Amino acid sequence: MKSKKYIPYFFLAPALVTLLIFFFLPVLAAFLMSFTDFDIYSLGNIQRARIILAGNFVQLWKDPLFWKALMNTGYFVIVGGPLTIAFSLLAAIGLNSPRLKLRNWFRLAFFMPVVTSLVAVAIVWRYLYHPRFGVLNYLLSFIGIQGIDWLGDPQWAMPALIVLAVWKNFGYHMMIFLAGLQAIPAELYEAARIDGANWWRQFRHVTIPQLAPTTFFVSMMTIIGYFQFFAEPYVMTQGGPLNSTLSIVLYLYQQGFRWWRMGYASSIAFVLFFIIFILAMIQLSIRKQTSK
Repeated sequence: MKSKKYIPYFFLAPALVTLLIFFFLPVLAAFLMSFTDFDIYSLGNIQRARIILAGNFVQLWKDPLFWKALMNTGYFVIVGGPLTIAFSLLAAIGLNSPRLKLRNWFRLAFFMPVVTSLVAVAIVWRYLYHPRFGVLNYLLSFIGIQGIDWLGDPQWAMPALIVLAVWKNFGYHMMIFLAGLQAIPAELYEAARIDGANWWRQFRHVTIPQLAPTTFFVSMMTIIGYFQFFAEPYVMTQGGPLNSTLSIVLYLYQQGFRWWRMGYASSIAFVLFFIIFILAMIQLSIRKQTSK
């Protein structure tokens, strides 16, 4: 009988061993590496790596490009996150309406960008953003607005990437909101209508409170995902122009895999980890206080 209590661990062992080898050990190695000057020369001879303790973190504090990348990432999260959540919720409410015909086709259309390769999406959007031949500037010309260099102007490059990210990602969160909406009991809306509540009051006093757990989850996932903002600037702008779209993860990639400063890149990774961790803890505390 005692041997039966070890059966669950037998089935969990493959997953736990995989996590240990491919996740926990690399994370531990990166953490230790962040306290060294590990670089391309250290790959050939580990003895070339020197322990510098907090030297990388001190250098980060003095690195203007790091702060530029941090501000760009914060801008992307603060602007792109709420826009993504808002569009996701509006699309979910629209698709949840029983009056809408061909709902399944609309769901497929809105979700398609999520599963589409970013490289293919980038080719299409680079054409849309083209300063001379782009569709977007062509449409703007009808209302008298001159062509904008969307990806070449530091003022417009980040908003252009935010629009691309919102378009590509809102379909995923839309499906989560749609599942949350369909889980709300219809009796609550019926009771609200009997009490004379119009659509706005039903949305405010029934939909929003009932969607609170879903909204919290979507917000957490959006913040975590958008702080790892990398693919869009890497494919579209390479962090330019004038580093206006340089993100934390793109800067980490450049330091680690372009300049082979592995120790410095590891320190950037753990700074990003602690930023996300602190924001997640703040959100959790706010959620606990509001749920009481």
